[in-house]
Amino acid sequence: MKRITTSLTLLGCSLLALPASADFLADSEAQISLRNLYFNRDFRQTDAPQSKADEWAQGVRAEWRSGYTSGRIGFGLDAIGLLGIKLDSSPDRTGTGLLKTDRSEGRAMDEYSELGLTARLRLDDHVLRLGTLLPLLPLAMHNDSRLLPQSFRGAWLQTGERQNLKLDLGRFDRVNLRDSSNHERMTPVQGGARNVRLRSANIDANAFDFAGLTWQPTEQTRASWHYGELKDIYRQHYLTLGQSWQLESDRRVSLDLRFADSSDAGRSNIDNRMTSLGLSYQAGMHRLSTSYQHMEGDTGFAYLNGTDPFLAHLVQIQDFANRDERSWQVRHDYSFADLGLPGLKLMNRYTHGHNIEHADGRGKEWERNTDVVYVIQQGPLKNLSVHWRNATYRSNFASDMDENRLILGYTFHL
Repeated sequence: MKRITTSLTLLGCSLLALPASADFLADSEAQISLRNLYFNRDFRQTDAPQSKADEWAQGVRAEWRSGYTSGRIGFGLDAIGLLGIKLDSSPDRTGTGLLKTDRSEGRAMDEYSELGLTARLRLDDHVLRLGTLLPLLPLAMHNDSRLLPQSFRGAWLQTGERQNLKLDLGRFDRVNLRDSSNHERMTPVQGGARNVRLRSANIDANAFDFAGLTWQPTEQTRASWHYGELKDIYRQHYLTLGQSWQLESDRRVSLDLRFADSSDAGRSNIDNRMTSLGLSYQAGMHRLSTSYQHMEGDTGFAYLNGTDPFLAHLVQIQDFANRDERSWQVRHDYSFADLGLPGLKLMNRYTHGHNIEHADGRGKEWERNTDVVYVIQQGPLKNLSVHWRNATYRSNFASDMDENRLILGYTFHL
């Protein structure tokens, strides 16, 4: 808390030094988001080194976003303050990813905090961001599935935001993981096994460079290409295609096609090609989806440590991205609005993977997920969300797990 208070004081002083601008202040917005999260993961195999990971914590996320100063070249500023508070934990139940842990004692810290600042420079519809970044790119999807979001430090240029063709260009030089308050060098992981062999002792890097083009001629059609390289470790090309067709007023068919090629950039053994195809059918409050994901190459899918890999089969526990894995999924989403319960939604999903190459031969795995979320629609608790996530994972080569998460969320708009 002391670090956040000091940083906010410095932020306030810097704002006083900025040129006065009605747009800069009048167009600003602020909000505080609260997330209370209970996480329980039960390891089911008899020889598990830890019987369960079980923690409860409170997260606070305060955000402020300015407008731009007047003129063709405008300056803006973003600030984000994060605070995680331990409510329940013990050394034999850590490892949930909710809380920062003292590595020497293996005990979760009582609290941890962070302040991030981002400068924005705008020229027409081109925006350059410098500082704390929360990217949602196929090559780097920041993780926000626990208490506080993961973030990066770097520079990110986005051009053509109001055009059919958009460009992303940038570099990250540090990462702040979701259960940390430290900026660290970036490391690679592989899908499933998450074990990358390097040709030298250095597993980390201080630069991730990326570029991308997104073309969206209509609301129904979207295509993109992205390229990224974790310096001297791996490089990746990622292609996506999305298309939807409106059949009737409440019926829609959608297609999602993805292909990624990951390869060694000098110091690793990474070699993977990923292909996936997804189809979904929306009819009123029902949505039925199915997908297939195919891995080939000498390793599993590669991505930045801590991020969410942009995969069709990234689910609650696993990502089904092991070496040579073939996986399929069926999913059903339902909104209870037509039954007079707006704000209540249910999702059920089953994912199955096989042909996995691992140290002892070929393996298989499956995961079943259920999500129930309710957002209060009116009254003094309007917009309070209650979210229960349940998962069961079984495998013949990895740890079996049962998992439950209970999440309460509320946002104050200031």
